[in-house]
Amino acid sequence: MSTTTLGTLPSARWPGADDIEALTFEVSGETFALDASIVREILDLLPETTVPGARPFVRALVNFRGRIIPLADIRFAFGMPPAEPTIDSRIIVVEQDFEGAPCLVGLRADKVNEVRTLAKDAAEAPPRVGMRWRPELVECLIKLADAVVILPDLHALLHAKAPENDAEIIRYPKA
Repeated sequence: MSTTTLGTLPSARWPGADDIEALTFEVSGETFALDASIVREILDLLPETTVPGARPFVRALVNFRGRIIPLADIRFAFGMPPAEPTIDSRIIVVEQDFEGAPCLVGLRADKVNEVRTLAKDAAEAPPRVGMRWRPELVECLIKLADAVVILPDLHALLHAKAPENDAEIIRYPKA
């Protein structure tokens, strides 16, 4: 059985580098990571304005230093159950290119862990079988000594087509 390493993936995450600095955080008991270079700030929870008719993934707006930014919850895109905020919950503000212009987006996190170095040779493409999430939403998986870290594809998450009905959202375990 062969595995695909990140070096063969269509990704600019490691351009000429063997590792990246990444912010690790938790959502529904899973560990995720984001390239630290796109993280602008980590905030305590802020008052939210719910947008009527919006998808659950980006259902609210927050006031971030006088700018209104969308607040995304990746647990919905990954089919994870909703969760109430805790004392450890945070908003990670990232800057992402959207239609050719930089855009700030807040991402909900159950807990922010640390910035750590992730090695290119520990990264693999998501498997097409056996994953709990839609593989097109995962840029790669990073193997660590004690865990697997999910590097989500924020571009795919933010540009994903809205499901036409709730039945199209993958939920695990299936009911």
